[in-house]
Amino acid sequence: MSTPAYVRMLRNVLRRLNYHLGPQTPAPPEAFDPERLREAESALRDLEMPDEGARAYLAKHIPRLARTLALVPPPQNTGRALELGCYMQITPLLSRLCGYREVRGGYFGALGRTDRKTMRFPDGEFSCGVDHFDAERDRFPYPDGHFDLVIAGEVIEHLTYDPMHLLLESRRVLVDGGFLLVTTPNVGSITSVAKTLDGRDNPQIFFLYNRPRLGETPEIGHVREYTAHEIGEAVKRAGFEIGKLFTTFIPEFASHLPLLKFLEENGYSTENRGEQTWCLAMKRSALPVDRYPFFIYSP
Repeated sequence: MSTPAYVRMLRNVLRRLNYHLGPQTPAPPEAFDPERLREAESALRDLEMPDEGARAYLAKHIPRLARTLALVPPPQNTGRALELGCYMQITPLLSRLCGYREVRGGYFGALGRTDRKTMRFPDGEFSCGVDHFDAERDRFPYPDGHFDLVIAGEVIEHLTYDPMHLLLESRRVLVDGGFLLVTTPNVGSITSVAKTLDGRDNPQIFFLYNRPRLGETPEIGHVREYTAHEIGEAVKRAGFEIGKLFTTFIPEFASHLPLLKFLEENGYSTENRGEQTWCLAMKRSALPVDRYPFFIYSP
């Protein structure tokens, strides 16, 4: 005899209450140097943004931006760094905080255009060129082996056409042993699991479209979010050696942490279940390249 529907419903409610009202599940410790993190957060708070919208965005994203800066390795051979998707937030701090002697920005637009961006500080100013190009179609406008570091922070999830092009062009413009730093939301997170189990919301961390406005071209939203495993595999297929690959939890979604126990009890891995993925990898010229990995492209 099957269990009555009302009993199943009550059982589900009690199960959820057990997880949400039980002992609080703390987020695991993070793999960042605390001193570098504090220094980065302080520097970001001191930045002068051009308008209220930019100030609000910076205030919301300081935790992520500071963690990005805390992962930046020191300059190697060329002293040059490239930030893809440049919004002039961590950009000046790559020079002032991390020691890169030359910083370039990359931004979506018509190939060949370069803007000059400047930010003033009490002891001087920072200035850099921001080059426009399509990071998944165009050849990046830099010579081979030009940079020690390429940062693709919150970029790959917005790509609509060919994400491996971005990774392979980043490899080309890096020196051998240079670093690629990728940050992106994690669709394998405990929050995505919770959304899937609930069955109502899209499991991507961010899944909304921008509202169309007359005369404006809206920015592309999150087209495809990746698991941490996929990011690591994609970066390896592009000829990089993984140095660090991990996820972190976002406090906004802490109510989902008790589900880690549920995963463990049912034989699922709890590794890399944070909402944010971090990948730091080194270019190795001798490594093979898989141009179209099967888990990203159709046959």
